[in-house]
Amino acid sequence: MGTPGNTDGWPENSGPPDGLPDLPPEWGPIVIPDDPAELAAEAALIRRELRQRARRAAWRRRLRLRRGGPSALRLTLLIMPLALLAAVTSLFAVVWPGQHRQPSTPRASAGGSPSRTLPALDLVDADAAPVALRGLLPAVILLTDGCACADQVTAAAAAAPPGVTVIVVTSGRSRPSPLPSPPQTVAAPVRNLADPAVELRGLVQTAPQPGSATALLVDRTGQIVRILPTLGSPADYQGNLPQLTRT
Repeated sequence: MGTPGNTDGWPENSGPPDGLPDLPPEWGPIVIPDDPAELAAEAALIRRELRQRARRAAWRRRLRLRRGGPSALRLTLLIMPLALLAAVTSLFAVVWPGQHRQPSTPRASAGGSPSRTLPALDLVDADAAPVALRGLLPAVILLTDGCACADQVTAAAAAAPPGVTVIVVTSGRSRPSPLPSPPQTVAAPVRNLADPAVELRGLVQTAPQPGSATALLVDRTGQIVRILPTLGSPADYQGNLPQLTRT
C-alpha cells in the first residue's frame, strides 16, 4: 500500500516548502509506496529502455551516424550496396549456364533400344481420310522418305508374323504414293499412308537416307520395340518380330 500524495496543493495556510512549485496537474494522483520494492517492475522497464538507448547510441558511434540529415544518407548508402549484391547474386543463380538442364530425349540408335511409346497419331490414306495409327498395331512402320523402297516393303511383309501390319508411310505429302502390289505369298497386310505433319520422322529424329527406309517395330500396346534408322535385310530385325505380338 502507499500513501496518497496531496494533489490539491499544499495544506491551507502553508505554502510549498523551500519555495518549490506545485506538481503539474496532468501527472494525476501521486502515490508514494510504503515499500520501495513495489517499484521494481517500473524500475526494470526503465533500465531496459536505458539499455536499448545505450545500444542504439553505441551502433551510431560505430557507424559514425549522427542525428539529423547525414545519418539517413549514410544509412541509405550502406543498405543500397547490400541490396544490389543480393539482386545480382539471385540473377546469376537463375541464368548461370548449366544450372537448369533440360531432360535429354533418348535418340534412336542402330541398336534400336525400346525407350519410347508411339503417340496417338492420325495419318492419311489415299482418299485423304484420317486413319488412327494405333488402330493398326502391332505393326512394322516403314518411313519411305528417301526411296520408293518396294523391295524392302516386300521383304518386311514377307517376314512379318501373322497379325502384324506393315505400314508404309510417306512424310510431308497430302496423299500416299501408290506402291506395287505385294506377291500373293506375302501374308502380312500392307497399308500405304501419308504423314503430312512429318510427326513420325520427328519421333525417330533421323534424317531420311537415300535408297533406304527407316523402320519402327511397335507392339500391340504402342511400345516401340526397336528403331532401325537404316533398314537392312529382314535378318537384322527378325529376332524382334515375335515381341510385337506378345501380350
